[in-house]
Amino acid sequence: MKRPSAAGGELPLIEWCAAGRALNDGPVSGDLHVAEYFPGGALVAVIDGLGHGPEAAVAAQAAAVALRQQPDETLTVLMTLCHQALRRTRGAVISLASFNAATATVSWLGVGNVAGLFVRRSPGTLAAREGLVARGGVVGYRLPALREAKMPVLRGDLLVMATDGIGSDFNPDVTPDRPVEDIARRILRVHARSNDDALVLAVLYRGVPP
Repeated sequence: MKRPSAAGGELPLIEWCAAGRALNDGPVSGDLHVAEYFPGGALVAVIDGLGHGPEAAVAAQAAAVALRQQPDETLTVLMTLCHQALRRTRGAVISLASFNAATATVSWLGVGNVAGLFVRRSPGTLAAREGLVARGGVVGYRLPALREAKMPVLRGDLLVMATDGIGSDFNPDVTPDRPVEDIARRILRVHARSNDDALVLAVLYRGVPP
């Protein structure tokens, strides 16, 4: 088993944990996460630099820097900024989500094969689970037409994003009644592939305190 790493914390609106590891226990991973607060909202992202190793890490870091500079921008603008920042790198696939407290919504935008799953704690008339669909392409090389999806979000709802170093059968391990640390670590431990970097980000929407 490759040595995993994990990071997590609390920001206004969200609680989060990212768990990941580099291929063959290497010194750097091309899979990165971002979690940034901005007034009235929070931005989260998972970035997978193409391939693995130092060049993949350079691409992922370039995207992370672009996202952290302007986390309150629309996702379309942010993805375009990443595309510009990655033009001289090998490129990356990226999924973004932005939580908005005023409208109680989460916006989603993905390019490439970073998986996304949104799970509602109390689904009611809405679907209990929604797979978030990304458009094909490579940020920094071939950007598709960008179109954000938006959905309502309530306190206790859960978002999980994972790179393709995580097997696609992780959905049953996503339950909103478990701590995000447990969810992220278990998915990495059980579903990480042996032939790539791997990263999973679990995000709990805490909302505005009552």
